Amino acid sequence: MKKIKPLFWLLKATITVFLFSGFQLNKSTETQVRKADVIIYGGTSAAIIAAVQVKKMGKSVIVVSPDTHLGGLSSGGLGFTDTGNKEVIGGLSREFYQRLYQYYQNNSTWQWQKKEEYGNKGQGTPAIDGTNRTMWIFEPHVAEQVFEDFAKGNKLLIFRNEWLDRSEKGIVKVSGSIQSFRTLNGNVYQGKMFIDATYEGDLMAVAGVDYHVGREANSVYGEQWNGVQPEIFQHGHHFKAKISPYKIANDSTSGLLPEISSEPIAEYGSGDNKIQAYCFRMCLSNHPENRIPFPKPEGYDPARYELLARVFASGWRETFDKFDQIPNRKTDTNNHGAFSTDYIGKNYDYPEASYERRKQIIKDHELYQKGLMYFLQNDKSIPADVHEKMQEWGLPKDEFKDNGNWPHQLYIREARRMIGEFVMKEADALGKTQVPNPIGMGSYALDAHNAQRYIKKDGYVQNEGDIGVHPDKPYSIAYGSILPKEKECNNLLVPVCVSSSHIAYGSIRMEPVFMILGQSAATAAVLSINNKVSPQQLPYSKLKAVLLKDKQRLEL
Repeated sequence: MKKIKPLFWLLKATITVFLFSGFQLNKSTETQVRKADVIIYGGTSAAIIAAVQVKKMGKSVIVVSPDTHLGGLSSGGLGFTDTGNKEVIGGLSREFYQRLYQYYQNNSTWQWQKKEEYGNKGQGTPAIDGTNRTMWIFEPHVAEQVFEDFAKGNKLLIFRNEWLDRSEKGIVKVSGSIQSFRTLNGNVYQGKMFIDATYEGDLMAVAGVDYHVGREANSVYGEQWNGVQPEIFQHGHHFKAKISPYKIANDSTSGLLPEISSEPIAEYGSGDNKIQAYCFRMCLSNHPENRIPFPKPEGYDPARYELLARVFASGWRETFDKFDQIPNRKTDTNNHGAFSTDYIGKNYDYPEASYERRKQIIKDHELYQKGLMYFLQNDKSIPADVHEKMQEWGLPKDEFKDNGNWPHQLYIREARRMIGEFVMKEADALGKTQVPNPIGMGSYALDAHNAQRYIKKDGYVQNEGDIGVHPDKPYSIAYGSILPKEKECNNLLVPVCVSSSHIAYGSIRMEPVFMILGQSAATAAVLSINNKVSPQQLPYSKLKAVLLKDKQRLEL
Protein backbone atom coordinates (compact mmCIF):
# COMPACT_ATOMS: atom_id res chain seq x y z
CA MET A 1 0.00 0.00 0.00
CA LYS A 2 2.59 2.54 -1.01
CA LYS A 3 1.34 6.09 -0.95
CA ILE A 4 3.81 7.40 -3.55
CA LYS A 5 2.74 7.01 -7.16
CA PRO A 6 5.19 4.91 -9.20
CA LEU A 7 7.12 7.04 -11.70
CA PHE A 8 5.58 5.28 -14.70
CA TRP A 9 2.01 6.02 -13.67
CA LEU A 10 2.85 9.54 -12.59
CA LEU A 11 4.28 10.21 -16.06
CA LYS A 12 1.37 8.49 -17.77
CA ALA A 13 -1.19 10.41 -15.71
CA THR A 14 0.57 13.70 -16.40
CA ILE A 15 0.64 13.08 -20.14
CA THR A 16 -2.96 11.87 -20.14
CA VAL A 17 -4.10 15.08 -18.44
CA PHE A 18 -3.48 17.12 -21.59
CA LEU A 19 -5.32 14.63 -23.78
CA PHE A 20 -8.63 14.80 -21.93
CA SER A 21 -10.99 17.69 -21.25
CA GLY A 22 -12.29 18.53 -17.82
CA PHE A 23 -8.88 18.87 -16.17
CA GLN A 24 -7.68 21.91 -14.27
CA LEU A 25 -4.23 22.44 -12.79
CA ASN A 26 -4.09 24.05 -9.38
CA LYS A 27 -1.12 26.35 -10.02
CA SER A 28 -0.66 27.39 -6.40
CA THR A 29 0.55 23.92 -5.36
CA GLU A 30 1.95 20.79 -6.92
CA THR A 31 -1.36 19.02 -6.35
CA GLN A 32 -3.99 18.86 -9.06
CA VAL A 33 -7.73 19.45 -9.34
CA ARG A 34 -9.28 16.91 -11.69
CA LYS A 35 -12.85 17.28 -12.91
CA ALA A 36 -15.31 14.97 -14.64
CA ASP A 37 -19.05 14.43 -14.79
CA VAL A 38 -18.67 11.19 -12.84
CA ILE A 39 -15.90 10.31 -10.40
CA ILE A 40 -15.49 6.62 -9.57
CA TYR A 41 -13.47 5.57 -6.55
CA GLY A 42 -12.05 2.05 -6.77
CA GLY A 43 -10.17 -0.24 -9.13
CA THR A 44 -12.49 -3.23 -8.83
CA SER A 45 -14.36 -4.98 -11.62
CA ALA A 46 -17.41 -2.86 -10.75
CA ALA A 47 -15.37 0.33 -11.04
CA ILE A 48 -14.04 -0.41 -14.52
CA ILE A 49 -17.41 -1.58 -15.86
CA ALA A 50 -19.07 1.52 -14.40
CA ALA A 51 -16.50 3.77 -16.10
CA VAL A 52 -17.03 2.05 -19.44
CA GLN A 53 -20.78 2.62 -19.16
CA VAL A 54 -20.34 6.33 -18.37
CA LYS A 55 -18.16 6.75 -21.46
CA LYS A 56 -20.63 4.83 -23.63
CA MET A 57 -23.33 7.26 -22.50
CA GLY A 58 -21.26 10.25 -23.55
CA LYS A 59 -20.13 11.70 -20.22
CA SER A 60 -16.65 12.30 -18.87
CA VAL A 61 -15.39 10.01 -16.13
CA ILE A 62 -12.32 9.61 -13.94
CA VAL A 63 -11.43 6.41 -12.13
CA VAL A 64 -9.53 7.07 -8.91
CA SER A 65 -8.02 3.72 -8.05
CA PRO A 66 -6.15 2.91 -4.85
CA ASP A 67 -5.06 -0.25 -6.68
CA THR A 68 -2.36 -0.50 -9.31
CA HIS A 69 -3.94 -3.58 -10.86
CA LEU A 70 -7.44 -3.31 -12.32
CA GLY A 71 -10.24 -5.77 -11.70
CA GLY A 72 -10.12 -6.45 -7.96
CA LEU A 73 -10.75 -10.07 -7.16
CA SER A 74 -11.72 -10.96 -10.74
CA SER A 75 -8.09 -10.43 -11.71
CA GLY A 76 -6.78 -11.30 -8.25
CA GLY A 77 -7.23 -15.06 -8.19
CA LEU A 78 -10.96 -15.75 -8.36
CA GLY A 79 -11.00 -17.39 -11.77
CA PHE A 80 -13.55 -20.10 -10.92
CA THR A 81 -16.50 -17.74 -11.29
CA ASP A 82 -19.40 -17.88 -8.85
CA THR A 83 -21.96 -17.76 -11.65
CA GLY A 84 -25.11 -19.14 -10.13
CA ASN A 85 -27.60 -19.05 -13.01
CA LYS A 86 -25.58 -17.57 -15.88
CA GLU A 87 -28.75 -16.59 -17.76
CA VAL A 88 -29.30 -13.64 -15.42
CA ILE A 89 -25.85 -12.17 -16.15
CA GLY A 90 -26.26 -9.51 -18.83
CA GLY A 91 -24.88 -6.24 -20.15
CA LEU A 92 -21.17 -5.44 -19.82
CA SER A 93 -20.75 -8.14 -17.19
CA ARG A 94 -21.59 -10.74 -19.81
CA GLU A 95 -19.33 -8.96 -22.30
CA PHE A 96 -16.43 -9.44 -19.89
CA TYR A 97 -16.93 -13.21 -20.02
CA GLN A 98 -17.43 -13.09 -23.78
CA ARG A 99 -14.06 -11.38 -24.18
CA LEU A 100 -12.50 -14.16 -22.13
CA TYR A 101 -14.11 -16.69 -24.48
CA GLN A 102 -12.56 -14.97 -27.49
CA TYR A 103 -9.14 -15.00 -25.84
CA TYR A 104 -9.20 -18.70 -25.12
CA GLN A 105 -10.31 -19.57 -28.65
CA ASN A 106 -6.74 -18.88 -29.77
CA ASN A 107 -4.65 -22.03 -29.43
CA SER A 108 -1.54 -19.98 -28.69
CA THR A 109 -3.06 -18.97 -25.33
CA TRP A 110 -2.90 -22.58 -24.16
CA GLN A 111 0.78 -22.51 -23.22
CA TRP A 112 0.88 -25.18 -20.51
CA GLN A 113 -1.74 -27.62 -21.77
CA LYS A 114 -3.77 -28.28 -24.88
CA LYS A 115 -7.25 -26.83 -24.94
CA GLU A 116 -8.83 -30.24 -25.33
CA GLU A 117 -6.98 -31.45 -22.21
CA TYR A 118 -8.54 -28.80 -20.00
CA GLY A 119 -12.02 -30.24 -19.74
CA ASN A 120 -15.07 -28.05 -19.30
CA LYS A 121 -16.06 -28.00 -15.65
CA GLY A 122 -17.35 -24.73 -14.24
CA GLN A 123 -19.28 -23.79 -11.13
CA GLY A 124 -22.82 -24.70 -12.07
CA THR A 125 -22.12 -24.12 -15.77
CA PRO A 126 -19.70 -25.35 -18.45
CA ALA A 127 -16.41 -23.47 -18.23
CA ILE A 128 -16.48 -22.79 -21.97
CA ASP A 129 -20.00 -22.09 -23.18
CA GLY A 130 -19.82 -22.23 -26.96
CA THR A 131 -23.53 -21.59 -27.43
CA ASN A 132 -23.38 -18.22 -25.65
CA ARG A 133 -19.70 -17.65 -26.47
CA THR A 134 -18.80 -17.09 -22.82
CA MET A 135 -15.86 -18.32 -20.74
CA TRP A 136 -16.51 -18.48 -17.01
CA ILE A 137 -13.19 -19.94 -15.83
CA PHE A 138 -9.94 -18.07 -16.46
CA GLU A 139 -6.41 -17.17 -15.37
CA PRO A 140 -5.80 -14.01 -13.31
CA HIS A 141 -3.48 -12.28 -15.76
CA VAL A 142 -5.94 -12.87 -18.60
CA ALA A 143 -8.77 -11.23 -16.66
CA GLU A 144 -6.53 -8.27 -15.84
CA GLN A 145 -5.72 -7.86 -19.52
CA VAL A 146 -9.41 -7.80 -20.37
CA PHE A 147 -9.93 -4.95 -17.89
CA GLU A 148 -6.94 -3.13 -19.33
CA ASP A 149 -8.43 -3.61 -22.80
CA PHE A 150 -11.73 -2.16 -21.56
CA ALA A 151 -9.80 0.83 -20.25
CA LYS A 152 -7.73 1.35 -23.37
CA GLY A 153 -10.57 0.77 -25.81
CA ASN A 154 -12.77 3.30 -24.03
CA LYS A 155 -9.92 5.76 -23.35
CA LEU A 156 -10.61 5.69 -19.62
CA LEU A 157 -8.75 8.22 -17.52
CA ILE A 158 -7.45 6.25 -14.55
CA PHE A 159 -5.26 7.52 -11.73
CA ARG A 160 -3.78 4.57 -9.87
CA ASN A 161 -2.32 4.26 -6.39
CA GLU A 162 -4.52 7.16 -5.31
CA TRP A 163 -5.86 6.68 -1.79
CA LEU A 164 -8.84 8.58 -0.42
CA ASP A 165 -8.03 10.93 2.45
CA ARG A 166 -10.40 9.47 5.03
CA SER A 167 -10.06 12.38 7.43
CA GLU A 168 -12.66 15.16 7.77
CA LYS A 169 -10.75 17.26 5.26
CA GLY A 170 -10.95 14.46 2.70
CA ILE A 171 -14.38 15.45 1.39
CA VAL A 172 -16.34 18.60 0.61
CA LYS A 173 -20.14 18.33 0.83
CA VAL A 174 -22.71 21.08 0.32
CA SER A 175 -26.41 20.52 1.04
CA GLY A 176 -25.98 16.75 1.00
CA SER A 177 -24.06 16.78 -2.27
CA ILE A 178 -20.42 15.73 -2.63
CA GLN A 179 -18.52 18.52 -4.35
CA SER A 180 -15.12 16.86 -4.28
CA PHE A 181 -12.84 14.52 -2.42
CA ARG A 182 -9.10 14.52 -2.05
CA THR A 183 -6.51 11.78 -1.92
CA LEU A 184 -3.47 11.37 0.30
CA ASN A 185 -1.36 12.74 -2.54
CA GLY A 186 -3.29 15.99 -2.18
CA ASN A 187 -5.09 15.69 -5.51
CA VAL A 188 -8.70 16.84 -5.62
CA TYR A 189 -11.46 15.18 -7.67
CA GLN A 190 -14.56 17.22 -8.51
CA GLY A 191 -17.67 15.76 -10.12
CA LYS A 192 -21.41 15.95 -10.50
CA MET A 193 -21.93 12.32 -9.53
CA PHE A 194 -19.77 9.91 -7.52
CA ILE A 195 -19.63 6.12 -7.38
CA ASP A 196 -17.98 4.18 -4.55
CA ALA A 197 -16.94 0.88 -6.15
CA THR A 198 -14.53 -0.29 -3.45
CA TYR A 199 -14.92 -3.46 -1.41
CA GLU A 200 -14.55 -1.42 1.79
CA GLY A 201 -16.96 1.48 1.18
CA ASP A 202 -14.48 4.16 2.23
CA LEU A 203 -15.96 6.99 0.15
CA MET A 204 -19.44 6.09 1.35
CA ALA A 205 -18.26 6.28 4.95
CA VAL A 206 -16.40 9.58 4.53
CA ALA A 207 -19.53 11.01 2.89
CA GLY A 208 -21.48 10.37 6.08
CA VAL A 209 -23.69 7.61 4.72
CA ASP A 210 -25.18 5.19 7.24
CA TYR A 211 -23.81 1.64 7.16
CA HIS A 212 -23.46 -1.55 9.17
CA VAL A 213 -20.52 -3.83 9.94
CA GLY A 214 -21.08 -7.34 11.24
CA ARG A 215 -24.07 -9.61 11.50
CA GLU A 216 -27.51 -8.28 12.36
CA ALA A 217 -29.61 -10.26 14.80
CA ASN A 218 -32.25 -12.35 13.06
CA SER A 219 -34.87 -10.21 14.75
CA VAL A 220 -33.76 -7.02 12.94
CA TYR A 221 -35.12 -8.01 9.52
CA GLY A 222 -37.11 -11.13 10.42
CA GLU A 223 -34.47 -13.52 9.03
CA GLN A 224 -33.42 -17.09 9.82
CA TRP A 225 -29.81 -17.33 8.61
CA ASN A 226 -28.34 -14.05 9.85
CA GLY A 227 -26.73 -13.64 13.27
CA VAL A 228 -24.84 -16.30 15.21
CA GLN A 229 -25.43 -19.82 13.86
CA PRO A 230 -23.88 -22.42 16.21
CA GLU A 231 -24.05 -26.08 15.17
CA ILE A 232 -25.33 -25.18 11.68
CA PHE A 233 -23.22 -27.02 9.11
CA GLN A 234 -24.19 -26.49 5.47
CA HIS A 235 -20.90 -26.58 3.57
CA GLY A 236 -18.73 -29.09 5.39
CA HIS A 237 -16.31 -26.44 6.65
CA HIS A 238 -16.54 -27.67 10.22
CA PHE A 239 -14.83 -30.16 12.52
CA LYS A 240 -16.44 -33.50 11.76
CA ALA A 241 -14.59 -35.33 14.53
CA LYS A 242 -14.01 -34.43 18.17
CA ILE A 243 -10.79 -32.40 18.15
CA SER A 244 -9.27 -31.05 21.34
CA PRO A 245 -8.42 -27.31 21.22
CA TYR A 246 -5.69 -27.55 23.87
CA LYS A 247 -1.92 -27.72 23.44
CA ILE A 248 -1.94 -30.97 25.39
CA ALA A 249 -5.00 -32.80 24.11
CA ASN A 250 -7.91 -32.74 26.57
CA ASP A 251 -5.89 -30.75 29.13
CA SER A 252 -7.50 -27.33 29.49
CA THR A 253 -4.69 -26.16 31.78
CA SER A 254 -2.15 -26.46 28.95
CA GLY A 255 -3.55 -23.47 27.05
CA LEU A 256 -5.24 -23.11 23.68
CA LEU A 257 -3.72 -24.03 20.35
CA PRO A 258 -3.24 -21.14 17.91
CA GLU A 259 -6.16 -19.94 15.75
CA ILE A 260 -8.86 -20.64 18.34
CA SER A 261 -10.84 -17.98 20.23
CA SER A 262 -11.43 -18.22 23.96
CA GLU A 263 -14.57 -16.09 23.62
CA PRO A 264 -17.71 -18.09 24.47
CA ILE A 265 -20.30 -18.55 21.74
CA ALA A 266 -23.22 -16.11 21.81
CA GLU A 267 -26.91 -16.94 21.69
CA TYR A 268 -28.31 -18.33 18.44
CA GLY A 269 -29.54 -15.60 16.10
CA SER A 270 -27.95 -12.77 18.03
CA GLY A 271 -26.05 -10.00 16.26
CA ASP A 272 -22.35 -9.25 16.60
CA ASN A 273 -19.46 -7.38 15.01
CA LYS A 274 -18.04 -10.50 13.37
CA ILE A 275 -17.67 -10.83 9.61
CA GLN A 276 -17.05 -13.86 7.44
CA ALA A 277 -13.43 -14.85 7.03
CA TYR A 278 -11.12 -13.55 4.33
CA CYS A 279 -8.48 -15.45 2.37
CA PHE A 280 -6.38 -15.15 -0.76
CA ARG A 281 -7.77 -17.06 -3.72
CA MET A 282 -4.48 -18.70 -4.62
CA CYS A 283 -3.58 -19.47 -8.19
CA LEU A 284 -1.44 -22.62 -8.16
CA SER A 285 0.31 -24.54 -10.91
CA ASN A 286 1.23 -28.22 -11.25
CA HIS A 287 3.25 -27.79 -14.45
CA PRO A 288 6.91 -28.56 -13.65
CA GLU A 289 8.14 -25.69 -15.84
CA ASN A 290 5.72 -23.13 -14.43
CA ARG A 291 5.72 -23.74 -10.70
CA ILE A 292 7.92 -22.68 -7.84
CA PRO A 293 7.91 -24.28 -4.36
CA PHE A 294 5.84 -22.60 -1.69
CA PRO A 295 8.15 -20.15 0.07
CA LYS A 296 8.84 -20.51 3.78
CA PRO A 297 7.34 -17.29 5.17
CA GLU A 298 9.01 -15.06 7.71
CA GLY A 299 8.28 -16.12 11.28
CA TYR A 300 7.06 -19.55 10.20
CA ASP A 301 6.09 -21.77 13.14
CA PRO A 302 4.69 -25.24 12.41
CA ALA A 303 2.99 -25.26 15.82
CA ARG A 304 0.56 -22.73 14.39
CA TYR A 305 -0.95 -25.53 12.29
CA GLU A 306 -1.20 -28.23 14.95
CA LEU A 307 -4.97 -28.08 14.74
CA LEU A 308 -4.79 -29.13 11.08
CA ALA A 309 -2.45 -31.98 11.99
CA ARG A 310 -5.08 -33.24 14.42
CA VAL A 311 -7.76 -32.99 11.73
CA PHE A 312 -5.60 -35.18 9.47
CA ALA A 313 -5.03 -37.59 12.35
CA SER A 314 -8.81 -37.96 12.66
CA GLY A 315 -8.90 -39.35 9.12
CA TRP A 316 -9.98 -36.26 7.16
CA ARG A 317 -8.84 -36.33 3.50
CA GLU A 318 -10.46 -33.43 1.60
CA THR A 319 -7.35 -31.29 1.10
CA PHE A 320 -7.69 -30.96 -2.66
CA ASP A 321 -11.46 -30.64 -2.98
CA LYS A 322 -11.26 -26.89 -3.79
CA PHE A 323 -8.22 -26.95 -6.04
CA ASP A 324 -10.58 -25.87 -8.82
CA GLN A 325 -9.09 -26.22 -12.29
CA ILE A 326 -8.60 -23.16 -14.47
CA PRO A 327 -6.81 -23.13 -17.85
CA ASN A 328 -3.15 -24.00 -18.31
CA ARG A 329 -2.84 -26.49 -15.46
CA LYS A 330 -3.59 -23.92 -12.78
CA THR A 331 -6.11 -23.64 -9.99
CA ASP A 332 -8.28 -21.18 -8.21
CA THR A 333 -7.70 -22.65 -4.75
CA ASN A 334 -10.30 -21.73 -2.16
CA ASN A 335 -10.99 -22.54 1.47
CA HIS A 336 -12.24 -26.04 2.23
CA GLY A 337 -12.73 -27.93 5.47
CA ALA A 338 -12.43 -27.13 9.16
CA PHE A 339 -8.92 -25.66 8.99
CA SER A 340 -7.97 -24.21 5.65
CA THR A 341 -7.10 -20.97 3.86
CA ASP A 342 -9.79 -18.88 5.60
CA TYR A 343 -8.08 -16.94 8.40
CA ILE A 344 -11.02 -17.13 10.77
CA GLY A 345 -11.59 -14.33 13.25
CA LYS A 346 -8.66 -12.15 12.19
CA ASN A 347 -10.50 -9.54 10.11
CA TYR A 348 -13.12 -8.03 12.40
CA ASP A 349 -11.52 -4.59 12.47
CA TYR A 350 -10.58 -4.51 8.78
CA PRO A 351 -13.62 -2.63 7.41
CA GLU A 352 -13.02 0.50 9.48
CA ALA A 353 -9.29 0.12 10.10
CA SER A 354 -6.70 2.68 9.05
CA TYR A 355 -4.72 2.02 5.89
CA GLU A 356 -1.71 0.99 7.95
CA ARG A 357 -3.76 -1.41 10.04
CA ARG A 358 -5.34 -2.89 6.91
CA LYS A 359 -1.89 -3.36 5.45
CA GLN A 360 -0.93 -5.28 8.58
CA ILE A 361 -4.08 -7.44 8.42
CA ILE A 362 -3.42 -8.25 4.76
CA LYS A 363 0.18 -9.19 5.56
CA ASP A 364 -0.96 -11.40 8.45
CA HIS A 365 -3.34 -13.22 6.10
CA GLU A 366 -0.51 -13.69 3.61
CA LEU A 367 1.87 -15.10 6.21
CA TYR A 368 -0.81 -17.40 7.63
CA GLN A 369 -1.70 -18.77 4.21
CA LYS A 370 1.88 -19.11 2.97
CA GLY A 371 2.72 -20.88 6.21
CA LEU A 372 -0.22 -23.22 5.70
CA MET A 373 0.95 -24.19 2.22
CA TYR A 374 4.54 -24.62 3.38
CA PHE A 375 3.27 -26.80 6.24
CA LEU A 376 1.25 -28.98 3.86
CA GLN A 377 4.21 -29.41 1.56
CA ASN A 378 6.93 -29.98 4.16
CA ASP A 379 5.77 -30.96 7.65
CA LYS A 380 6.33 -34.51 8.88
CA SER A 381 2.85 -34.64 10.41
CA ILE A 382 1.21 -34.49 6.98
CA PRO A 383 -0.10 -37.90 5.86
CA ALA A 384 2.03 -39.50 3.16
CA ASP A 385 -0.67 -39.41 0.47
CA VAL A 386 -1.33 -35.69 1.04
CA HIS A 387 2.38 -34.90 1.26
CA GLU A 388 3.10 -36.70 -2.00
CA LYS A 389 0.36 -34.92 -3.92
CA MET A 390 1.31 -31.52 -2.46
CA GLN A 391 4.73 -31.86 -4.09
CA GLU A 392 3.01 -31.45 -7.47
CA TRP A 393 1.87 -27.91 -6.64
CA GLY A 394 3.48 -24.51 -6.39
CA LEU A 395 3.00 -20.85 -7.24
CA PRO A 396 2.85 -20.13 -11.00
CA LYS A 397 5.80 -18.27 -12.44
CA ASP A 398 3.60 -16.40 -14.93
CA GLU A 399 1.07 -14.93 -12.46
CA PHE A 400 1.40 -11.89 -10.17
CA LYS A 401 4.97 -11.37 -11.35
CA ASP A 402 5.39 -8.07 -9.50
CA ASN A 403 4.19 -9.53 -6.18
CA GLY A 404 6.30 -12.65 -5.73
CA ASN A 405 3.69 -14.69 -7.63
CA TRP A 406 1.23 -14.06 -4.80
CA PRO A 407 -2.25 -12.58 -5.44
CA HIS A 408 -2.42 -8.81 -5.13
CA GLN A 409 -6.00 -8.80 -3.83
CA LEU A 410 -7.19 -10.24 -0.52
CA TYR A 411 -10.72 -11.63 -0.76
CA ILE A 412 -12.72 -9.01 1.12
CA ARG A 413 -15.86 -11.09 1.28
CA GLU A 414 -17.68 -8.47 3.32
CA ALA A 415 -16.85 -5.13 4.91
CA ARG A 416 -19.17 -2.17 5.37
CA ARG A 417 -22.70 -2.54 4.05
CA MET A 418 -24.75 0.56 3.40
CA ILE A 419 -28.12 1.12 5.05
CA GLY A 420 -29.75 2.81 2.10
CA GLU A 421 -33.10 3.56 0.50
CA PHE A 422 -33.91 -0.16 0.33
CA VAL A 423 -32.28 -2.98 2.29
CA MET A 424 -31.99 -6.31 0.49
CA LYS A 425 -32.96 -9.02 2.96
CA GLU A 426 -32.87 -12.79 3.20
CA ALA A 427 -36.29 -13.30 1.64
CA ASP A 428 -35.36 -11.03 -1.28
CA ALA A 429 -32.15 -12.96 -2.00
CA LEU A 430 -34.02 -16.26 -1.81
CA GLY A 431 -36.38 -15.17 -4.58
CA LYS A 432 -39.41 -15.09 -2.28
CA THR A 433 -40.34 -11.44 -2.86
CA GLN A 434 -40.77 -8.94 -5.66
CA VAL A 435 -38.42 -6.05 -4.97
CA PRO A 436 -39.15 -2.53 -6.23
CA ASN A 437 -37.38 -1.10 -9.29
CA PRO A 438 -34.97 -3.91 -10.23
CA ILE A 439 -31.60 -2.98 -11.78
CA GLY A 440 -30.01 -6.42 -12.09
CA MET A 441 -30.23 -9.95 -10.84
CA GLY A 442 -28.46 -12.44 -8.60
CA SER A 443 -28.87 -16.17 -8.22
CA TYR A 444 -26.07 -17.53 -6.05
CA ALA A 445 -26.71 -19.23 -2.71
CA LEU A 446 -26.71 -17.31 0.56
CA ASP A 447 -23.01 -18.03 1.03
CA ALA A 448 -21.35 -16.93 4.26
CA HIS A 449 -18.01 -18.33 5.42
CA ASN A 450 -17.15 -19.05 9.03
CA ALA A 451 -16.94 -16.06 11.34
CA GLN A 452 -15.39 -17.65 14.43
CA ARG A 453 -13.68 -20.74 15.84
CA TYR A 454 -14.63 -21.44 19.44
CA ILE A 455 -14.67 -24.06 22.21
CA LYS A 456 -17.93 -25.91 22.69
CA LYS A 457 -19.36 -26.74 26.09
CA ASP A 458 -18.13 -30.32 25.69
CA GLY A 459 -14.55 -29.05 25.44
CA TYR A 460 -13.99 -29.62 21.72
CA VAL A 461 -13.31 -27.08 18.99
CA GLN A 462 -15.84 -25.98 16.37
CA ASN A 463 -16.37 -23.33 13.67
CA GLU A 464 -19.41 -21.10 13.35
CA GLY A 465 -20.97 -18.99 10.62
CA ASP A 466 -20.76 -21.20 7.52
CA ILE A 467 -24.07 -20.89 5.68
CA GLY A 468 -25.15 -22.11 2.25
CA VAL A 469 -28.85 -21.78 1.41
CA HIS A 470 -29.97 -21.85 -2.23
CA PRO A 471 -32.62 -19.42 -3.51
CA ASP A 472 -35.92 -20.69 -4.87
CA LYS A 473 -35.11 -18.95 -8.16
CA PRO A 474 -32.97 -16.07 -9.45
CA TYR A 475 -33.94 -12.81 -7.80
CA SER A 476 -33.98 -9.12 -8.69
CA ILE A 477 -31.87 -6.50 -6.92
CA ALA A 478 -33.60 -3.24 -6.04
CA TYR A 479 -32.39 0.13 -7.30
CA GLY A 480 -32.75 1.48 -3.76
CA SER A 481 -30.06 -0.93 -2.55
CA ILE A 482 -27.32 1.09 -4.30
CA LEU A 483 -28.70 4.45 -3.14
CA PRO A 484 -27.94 6.18 0.16
CA LYS A 485 -30.85 7.88 1.85
CA GLU A 486 -31.25 11.17 -0.01
CA LYS A 487 -30.91 13.25 3.14
CA GLU A 488 -27.47 11.69 3.73
CA CYS A 489 -26.06 12.05 0.21
CA ASN A 490 -27.81 12.95 -3.04
CA ASN A 491 -25.12 12.32 -5.66
CA LEU A 492 -23.47 9.03 -4.62
CA LEU A 493 -24.14 5.47 -5.79
CA VAL A 494 -22.73 2.36 -4.08
CA PRO A 495 -22.79 -0.80 -6.24
CA VAL A 496 -20.44 -2.98 -4.15
CA CYS A 497 -21.07 -2.21 -0.45
CA VAL A 498 -24.77 -2.36 -1.22
CA SER A 499 -27.62 -1.87 1.22
CA SER A 500 -28.15 -5.41 2.40
CA SER A 501 -28.31 -7.59 5.46
CA HIS A 502 -25.29 -9.77 6.18
CA ILE A 503 -26.89 -12.94 4.94
CA ALA A 504 -28.45 -11.44 1.79
CA TYR A 505 -25.04 -10.00 0.97
CA GLY A 506 -23.73 -13.58 1.07
CA SER A 507 -25.43 -14.05 -2.31
CA ILE A 508 -25.16 -10.56 -3.79
CA ARG A 509 -21.37 -10.34 -3.23
CA MET A 510 -20.40 -12.19 -6.41
CA GLU A 511 -18.13 -10.59 -9.03
CA PRO A 512 -20.57 -10.91 -11.96
CA VAL A 513 -23.20 -9.16 -9.83
CA PHE A 514 -20.80 -6.37 -8.84
CA MET A 515 -20.19 -5.71 -12.54
CA ILE A 516 -23.94 -5.72 -13.22
CA LEU A 517 -24.56 -3.25 -10.41
CA GLY A 518 -21.59 -1.13 -11.48
CA GLN A 519 -23.12 -0.70 -14.93
CA SER A 520 -26.54 0.10 -13.49
CA ALA A 521 -25.05 2.62 -11.06
CA ALA A 522 -23.24 4.37 -13.90
CA THR A 523 -26.41 4.45 -15.99
CA ALA A 524 -28.33 6.02 -13.13
CA ALA A 525 -25.55 8.56 -12.53
CA VAL A 526 -25.55 9.74 -16.15
CA LEU A 527 -29.35 9.86 -16.40
CA SER A 528 -29.48 11.85 -13.17
CA ILE A 529 -27.09 14.40 -14.66
CA ASN A 530 -29.09 14.57 -17.88
CA ASN A 531 -32.38 15.01 -16.03
CA LYS A 532 -30.93 17.40 -13.41
CA VAL A 533 -32.20 15.29 -10.52
CA SER A 534 -30.67 13.27 -7.72
CA PRO A 535 -30.41 9.51 -8.33
CA GLN A 536 -33.08 9.08 -5.67
CA GLN A 537 -35.49 11.24 -7.71
CA LEU A 538 -34.65 9.72 -11.10
CA PRO A 539 -37.83 8.26 -12.67
CA TYR A 540 -37.36 4.51 -12.71
CA SER A 541 -39.05 4.21 -16.09
CA LYS A 542 -36.19 6.16 -17.68
CA LEU A 543 -33.56 4.05 -15.95
CA LYS A 544 -35.28 0.77 -16.83
CA ALA A 545 -35.52 1.69 -20.50
CA VAL A 546 -31.76 2.26 -20.82
CA LEU A 547 -30.86 -0.82 -18.78
CA LEU A 548 -32.98 -3.03 -21.02
CA LYS A 549 -31.54 -1.40 -24.14
CA ASP A 550 -28.08 -2.25 -22.83
CA LYS A 551 -29.14 -5.89 -22.30
CA GLN A 552 -29.21 -5.87 -18.54
CA ARG A 553 -31.44 -8.61 -17.15
CA LEU A 554 -33.80 -7.24 -14.53
CA GLU A 555 -36.34 -9.92 -13.68
CA LEU A 556 -37.53 -13.38 -14.66
